[in-house]
Amino acid sequence: MAIWKRNLWVLWVGVFLTSASYSMVVPFLPLFLLQIGVHEHTEIWSGLIFSSAFLAGAIASPYWGMMADKYGRKPMIIRAGTFLFIIYTLTAFVTNAYQLIGLRIAQGLLTGYIPGAIALIGTNTPKKNVGYAMAMISTAGASGGIMGPLLGGGLAELFGNRWAFASGGFFSLISTLLVIFWVTEEKFTPSTEKGSVLKDLQAAAANKPFMNVLFLSIITGTAVLTIEPVLPLHILRISGSNDNTALLAGIVFSLPGIASILFAAYWGRMSDRIGFQTVLMIGLLGGGIGTIAQAWFDGIWGFSSVRFIYGIFFCGVFPALNGLIVQTTADEFRGRAFGLQQTATQIGAMLGPLIGGVIGGFFPVSMVFIITGLMLLIAMFTAYKFRTNSENAELRKASGA
Repeated sequence: MAIWKRNLWVLWVGVFLTSASYSMVVPFLPLFLLQIGVHEHTEIWSGLIFSSAFLAGAIASPYWGMMADKYGRKPMIIRAGTFLFIIYTLTAFVTNAYQLIGLRIAQGLLTGYIPGAIALIGTNTPKKNVGYAMAMISTAGASGGIMGPLLGGGLAELFGNRWAFASGGFFSLISTLLVIFWVTEEKFTPSTEKGSVLKDLQAAAANKPFMNVLFLSIITGTAVLTIEPVLPLHILRISGSNDNTALLAGIVFSLPGIASILFAAYWGRMSDRIGFQTVLMIGLLGGGIGTIAQAWFDGIWGFSSVRFIYGIFFCGVFPALNGLIVQTTADEFRGRAFGLQQTATQIGAMLGPLIGGVIGGFFPVSMVFIITGLMLLIAMFTAYKFRTNSENAELRKASGA
């Protein structure tokens, strides 16, 4: 088997386990707060615990990207996986909210397994297969995101939340050992430039195609998490019953992930045939229309069907963005590029719940879907304009103008 294929399948398993370990732990943190005695201002503590990791990750990601370009992506993946193992294991022993938020901040500052895996795959895969490889890694993340809550919820129900956290740490350990023993980083040329985050930001600013990718990453990262604060309440309203609301919410949450498992590889192959830019526009267009359409369905079956269709299109967006990073940046800048994109995505992840909560607090929940859909359509027009400008520049270059 070719080395790039072995890397892809080993990292597929690693990303699956890492994504599963994350979703085994994070969705249950608010319940764990109650378990450790936080009964006042629980919502505020929950918000702080969620947002702190995103903020810390946004700050730290460019630095780890710089280290990846200097020392290699494989060492950074191992570092991130090791810290995930330590942090999740320690979470099983916390006794108060301050310890929990400290570990969440450490998680944001010290981890980054999945971005590192994406960077390694993007650099060590033949260009003709990059779209397929990026889509497969996206499928691994989606699959782990679906299985994690089921495993975490089952373990928490049988043995308690602490055992779920410890199991998440064990999964992270396995994903790290897989990289240590079976991943080979072939195409790595250490960056000889003196590292500086400010210098990296200046280099990124001079690369307009890459800056466009970062802007779209913020928009899509925001859009993904805008709906999450209001989705359970919306499901409760349209289902007309308090019974099994958590189960229904979990199923509806998972539908885009299931769509990703089924269709991401298709969009990856299409990216290799028609280009990442075209697939990105199709994904944003379908995602925007699908999100707006969710506002008009008052029945749980119709709403769920539209959300699944939305997932079919939107699952092509992030692999296309990752592919565009590979296309628009040099190999020796690749780690920093994915680090900066991780920062952009986490900025969006911080903004999304805030925007969704504010809109849902002042307007009907349907407005959250409409505004989020419009955000995705604006992103689509931005991607279209960028492609048109790029094509015009290529035509001018070809004609000697």
